[in-house]
Amino acid sequence: MNNSKYVFDFIVVGTGPAGAVISKILTDDKKTSVLLLEAGDNNDRDRPISDSRFALQLEEQFFPEYFWQGEGVPQTGVDDRSFEWTTGRLSGGGSSINGEQYVRPTPAVLNEWKRLLGRMWSPGQAIRSFKQLENFHGETNSPEFHGFNGRLNIRQTPANPPRMTKKLVLAMEQATGFNQILDYNDPKTPIGPFTRWQLFQRNNGRRESSSTAFLSSDVMNPNGFGVNGRKLRVLYKSTVLRILFNGKTAIGIEFLKEGKKAQVFARKKVIISAGINSAQLLMLSGIGPSNELLQAGIPVIFNNPNVGKFLTNHTLNTASFTTNPKDVPELQNDPFALYVGGAFLPNPINSTNDRRRGVQLVGIFSEGTLNIAILFLQPLSRGSITIQNNDPLKIVLADEGFLENNYDLEVVKSIYKTYIKDIAKKLSNIDNNYQLITPTFETIDNDERLEDFIKENFDHNHHQQSSLRMAPFTRGGVVDSFGNVHGVNNLIVADASIIPFTVDGNTSASAYLIGYTIAKHLTNIL
Repeated sequence: MNNSKYVFDFIVVGTGPAGAVISKILTDDKKTSVLLLEAGDNNDRDRPISDSRFALQLEEQFFPEYFWQGEGVPQTGVDDRSFEWTTGRLSGGGSSINGEQYVRPTPAVLNEWKRLLGRMWSPGQAIRSFKQLENFHGETNSPEFHGFNGRLNIRQTPANPPRMTKKLVLAMEQATGFNQILDYNDPKTPIGPFTRWQLFQRNNGRRESSSTAFLSSDVMNPNGFGVNGRKLRVLYKSTVLRILFNGKTAIGIEFLKEGKKAQVFARKKVIISAGINSAQLLMLSGIGPSNELLQAGIPVIFNNPNVGKFLTNHTLNTASFTTNPKDVPELQNDPFALYVGGAFLPNPINSTNDRRRGVQLVGIFSEGTLNIAILFLQPLSRGSITIQNNDPLKIVLADEGFLENNYDLEVVKSIYKTYIKDIAKKLSNIDNNYQLITPTFETIDNDERLEDFIKENFDHNHHQQSSLRMAPFTRGGVVDSFGNVHGVNNLIVADASIIPFTVDGNTSASAYLIGYTIAKHLTNIL
């Protein structure tokens, strides 16, 4: 393995938002060599991946082809129900199979990052980074906050909202007292109902992923080699087993390539961008709680009890309504719009700051029913990721800790009692065809029945974050403000697992921000 064929400047694990961005930026100089590994295949041309109309049903219909296979441990907070533990196992990772919602973290969250980690994570710096990433197709009152020449296409949909959307958003306005906003990614307007989602899409409605944006034909050829002098090599169907160390210095990785074990080495750094699998990779490689590692038969490289211990996910529930059949055909005017309006609202039981996001509401039409997906964005519950043994193909014990902190349940109940109940009343006044089906008003008004409904109705999203927090070691950290793993050398983690404080919306945009910020830092210090 001393052959230069197996040695690169950097090795990057994972083609999701962070990994693809980092690999592209590092090789822009045509001098730096990068090996990028992806466990799945490149499925960018498959219709279920490229056609945005499949986004909302992708997990159920095409699960085996594009996803890691896994299930979390039973959740005591929701009557011992268990949920999938998975993400995309294909080029683009989670960005190739998600619901396409582009939601930046707001200044309120980024200011917390800045106070803990420094100016590189400030709201102002984040906006500059997003402007470099974005190619925004839409309307805004503040074009200075958007980018129009980046690689990442963002489409604001739909240009002409249908009646169903207008009715729902008007009801949200009347029920909450917050005026409709045009652009929720404008830092000036983070709160309010809106008719137009911003989606990871090209103008023709095709999905935009980290793969289509940063591993496109002007970056690499179909065989995974960089083009026009770019020193990039992308290997698909390559599952990383562990990180290789010389003492406390990361020097490479061991992986399975179509069933055969191989090793490759890095002159400078190994970068892990494997999302929900990153914590497992660190532990398998000897970085984590020493007692757990020793029990699993893994030699300890660095004892860090924080690894896998601050796992966070947003809660997810729904409310369902009957609709006016006359409003349905209009939805096909933009079949790629996916959603019928939405809102970002404050935490209903924390009135000290009504400019801070606590709740995300998403309108979704499906099979004759209007559903509102309800996400609580400030959960206090925390979960954990634990390895069972030293077998890298053995599933982890992923405990997301849903509703284990009773505060979260109280907030979700309050969302139904205030926002949903009032939205339902206003919506039926606007059009009597729209009636709340589940939960009923009687359920909402009965505390015990509402708790039972929330637990039965509880669902799972893929907003996992913070299992490898970016923070000082003494404050629960696994990596520093540049993604460097505490206690070892030449090892970086860059993905949503290092989010230090829970983001107030979907996690993909934050993962792109993390990848871009760390890549720019690396290019400045090379």
